[in-house]
Amino acid sequence: MRKFFLLLLLVCTNAWSQTDTRWGDLGDGTYANPLLLADYSDPDVIRVGKKYYMTCSEFHFMGMPILESDDMVNWRIIGQIFNRIDLERFDTMNGYGDGTWAPTLRYHDGKFWMFVCMPNTGLYMSTATRPEGPWEPLYHVKDIRNWEDPCPLWDDDGNAYLGHSVLGAGPIILHRMSPDGKQLLDDGQKIYEGPVAEGTKFLKRDGYYYLSIPEGGVSTGWQMVLRSKNIYGPYEGRRCLEMGSTKVNGPHQGALVDTPDGEWWFYHFQSHSPQGRVVHMQPVVWQADGFPLIGKDFDGNGVGEPVKVWKKPNTGKRSKIFAPQASDKFKGKRLSPQWAWNHNPVDSCWSLSQRKGWLALRALKASNVRSARNCLTQKTMGYTGEATVMLDYDEMNVGQRAGMACLGRVRYAAGVEIKNDGSRCLYVERDGEAKLVGEIPSKGKSIVFLRLSIDDVKNTHHFSYSFDGKSFTPIGEEFAEEDSDWKGYRIGLFTYTQSLPSGYAYFDDFVYRFDGPGRIRK
Repeated sequence: MRKFFLLLLLVCTNAWSQTDTRWGDLGDGTYANPLLLADYSDPDVIRVGKKYYMTCSEFHFMGMPILESDDMVNWRIIGQIFNRIDLERFDTMNGYGDGTWAPTLRYHDGKFWMFVCMPNTGLYMSTATRPEGPWEPLYHVKDIRNWEDPCPLWDDDGNAYLGHSVLGAGPIILHRMSPDGKQLLDDGQKIYEGPVAEGTKFLKRDGYYYLSIPEGGVSTGWQMVLRSKNIYGPYEGRRCLEMGSTKVNGPHQGALVDTPDGEWWFYHFQSHSPQGRVVHMQPVVWQADGFPLIGKDFDGNGVGEPVKVWKKPNTGKRSKIFAPQASDKFKGKRLSPQWAWNHNPVDSCWSLSQRKGWLALRALKASNVRSARNCLTQKTMGYTGEATVMLDYDEMNVGQRAGMACLGRVRYAAGVEIKNDGSRCLYVERDGEAKLVGEIPSKGKSIVFLRLSIDDVKNTHHFSYSFDGKSFTPIGEEFAEEDSDWKGYRIGLFTYTQSLPSGYAYFDDFVYRFDGPGRIRK
């Protein structure tokens, strides 16, 4: 038996010792972690009937997505909770790293509920009768600074509660709450304090109140589960998931979810720069002492560790293999839900109907791509990929820039600039420093194809351009990315002007191909 365990440990350690680029559904009844190799940070997941729903932090991006799954593995974006935050800093591009931190999603009394804190303005909530929306406008429950990670609980006796952490390192505070979620009924009571205790999630099971929280920090922490017969405590706890012998750093903060047949699973994130905080799913076994073992105890110390490949949950439903949406031809009346504005949009300056089948962006004044209003972004996915878009620059004016951006700690963009003499040039921009790289021939259509090529195994990224959509020429330099402002790097479509607001840039046929789940997408 000892030899078998040592062999198992060697195999599992070796699986994590090199970059295994499998992720998501493998097509053989198993899945590989990360489950979603994209920045769905601080994920929360619930089951309603036989369907599963997920949301996540979005910070300064508008707005928080709702994803749906039949099998807990393959996820599709079905809507967004909001598309703006009515605070000045999100109109002036000064909200980076602020906004929505670690939401909780719940289903209660025939409605979907979302609670979230913003670190400078306090507690908000929203409800919807359908997960795809429409959602009620964000309701400001409590105006206060330095709260984070809220979670409600409606108890069997009709009382309602809300727990949250305090920015930085805890502790966990519990309040009585009105059943409609719109009012806190007291000043709160400390119920737990630990090393960087945050990510509050309540669960009631077998007469116990369970408090599932991450500890130890974003990149290096672990998952704790505590329980008590009284919601106010005292709580006893166990460390239930840690990095252990794997290479999955900080496996924590997420959701315990069951299937209709009684299986349990745990969704959590891993801080994985440059992609951001990517989603893993671990099997859960409730032990005789009433605490869960999350993942697999490879090293035999009684604490679970993340698995790389595991059998899919038995949800009673089959699903096709797919990843959340990415490519877009802009043919709908509404933006596809994979897109998120960087800060609040200026709705009068973008359109899907101005030119049918195109995204029209009107240039507003800015000094660089980071400060550009109406920059439309989406998460990157996978380890490798390429994103291509067609840009029509015919209606751009003097001083205007437009193109595709890679937005992380490095802000790199490539596209078209209109010079003072009206000539059109290719340009690149890195961290606000722009450089012209050649004039565009005056003959032919006013169309250029822009492409971002991604290799996050090597952490190399570069842009290229084409006038026919077939033969691409590199533009600018190769660069490495990092996550920034609590988010993984993103792909963005943008335009801005260095003078008065004026011309339009038109985008069409955004094609994003990436590896996985389980295979190369070609």
